[in-house]
Amino acid sequence: MNTPLAIPSRQGQVSDAEWQVRMDLAAAYRLVAAFHWDDLVFTHITARVPGTDDQFLINPYGLLFEEITASSLIKIDLQGNKLDDSPYPVNPAGFTIHSAIHAARHDAQCVLHTHTLNGVAVSAQKQGVLPLSQQSIFVLASLAYHDYEGVALREDEKARLVADLGDAHFLMLRNHGLLTLGPSVADAFLSMYLFEAVCAIQVRAQAGGGELIPIDPAIIGTAQAQARQVTRGQGAGALTWPGLLRRLDRINPGYRQ
Repeated sequence: MNTPLAIPSRQGQVSDAEWQVRMDLAAAYRLVAAFHWDDLVFTHITARVPGTDDQFLINPYGLLFEEITASSLIKIDLQGNKLDDSPYPVNPAGFTIHSAIHAARHDAQCVLHTHTLNGVAVSAQKQGVLPLSQQSIFVLASLAYHDYEGVALREDEKARLVADLGDAHFLMLRNHGLLTLGPSVADAFLSMYLFEAVCAIQVRAQAGGGELIPIDPAIIGTAQAQARQVTRGQGAGALTWPGLLRRLDRINPGYRQ
């Protein structure tokens, strides 16, 4: 269990809508840690501040994901400048990718990026994600790739990244990791759950050494319609998020502070 940090509460200092997003985003950070997708302090999840086009919430650089709270999240602009009074810095490299996507994709209320071992392993494979599992059809229905250009620090990479992403909701960063975006924190998280599962299954299937059975491409074309049917039109995020929060309340409460 984490030790509470001495960070003053922002509840009552921000709008109710922003506070809700802060709680959901803090929960997503802690869930990423609980699922062992974190990379110490070196990846990021961002969420747009409700009612704005150019304000976002991001983790304080230096806190472990399991320590993040609603009040500790830092409000920044599209250049990564802090708009909140916080003793913690923001990792400029971390927001390069996120700012490009948030600026270009107004449907991207949340952007989630990981460096998991499974994700990086598949990102290093020339063929990328293979149609090997039921989970893979949902990712392949909306997947894009971006070639590795080094640590994401250069402003000129943003245009190429956005062009490669297009209207996809899953992005594989070659030799780097995974990224998902969604209309809510819950949707981005559930997309990452799928993406990570797809990569883990693929690595294990390949390690088995036997001949692999690919899924018919025609089935991939029906994936989004099937997803709507399976989730009764609610979307996977809305359907599973309450249960994930209950799990988090059992294993690592305090994110709402």
